[in-house]
Amino acid sequence: MSTDREILKLYREGGREQAFRLLVQTYKERLYWHIRRMVLDHDDADDCLQNTFLKAWRSLENFRGDAQLYTWLYRIATNETLTFLSRQQTRGEYSGLDAADRLSSDPWFDGDRLQLTLHKCIAKLPPKQKAVFNLRYFEEMPYEKIAEVLETSEGALKASYHHAYEKIKAWMKEEMDANY
Repeated sequence: MSTDREILKLYREGGREQAFRLLVQTYKERLYWHIRRMVLDHDDADDCLQNTFLKAWRSLENFRGDAQLYTWLYRIATNETLTFLSRQQTRGEYSGLDAADRLSSDPWFDGDRLQLTLHKCIAKLPPKQKAVFNLRYFEEMPYEKIAEVLETSEGALKASYHHAYEKIKAWMKEEMDANY
């Protein structure tokens, strides 16, 4: 796995295509799963991931290095995913709960009933709260990095994560009481 520094050095020294291949190779899986946890559908996650890398390719020469490369990529991926969800909801084509219901028959989903229930509960969250929860819970990203990704304060993130956690805890209890 290449480091951000190696990728950027290669890119700036004229090996742009090779650097970009390394960038994709290094971050593809992590970004895919970050996006997938928000949209739940494999094809939608793939589309958002492709758009993320297209935007990164177009903007990489302007990357100043104020943030880490992975933080910058997560910001692009998160914004692309939030935009996708917003467009789908506006058109009436997307409901997090519908996507969660389809998840159980998705051949790419290999979780058990409890994991499926967790994803259904997460799907009920508003998109930005879902992003905060996923970055903290699944990615185990520190609040400082999440603040960079979402361009907001750590205090707001902590409150958002706490609210998301409490909602999910209550919904999980309801689901468990009703179905187990």
